[in-house]
Amino acid sequence: MTTTLCLISDITDPGSKSFQLDVNGEEINIFIVHKDAQFHGFINSCPHTGVNLEWLEDQFLDMDQNFIQCSTHDALFEIDTGHCIYGPCAGDNLTPIQIQVVGNRLITHI
Repeated sequence: MTTTLCLISDITDPGSKSFQLDVNGEEINIFIVHKDAQFHGFINSCPHTGVNLEWLEDQFLDMDQNFIQCSTHDALFEIDTGHCIYGPCAGDNLTPIQIQVVGNRLITHI
């Protein structure tokens, strides 16, 4: 299934945005990070407890906008890989999703 998420201009660089997708009747929460002209997508779930990561709507990045940060445990994840480098889930990874830039749109194949 291919889903158009948004226009690429809808996410600042650096910035992030969350989405709720209906996949065969199941709601899946994902988020996209835009950093250094690259887009990275992940399931919105901390590997430590499964909570959503954002501290405010569409706010997934730390104060310096260098890492994805879990609002519950302050765990830090690399933007390009989703690898946890700090916190109770250090060594774990966020679940990546496949995204693609097509023209001026971001799409996923979930």
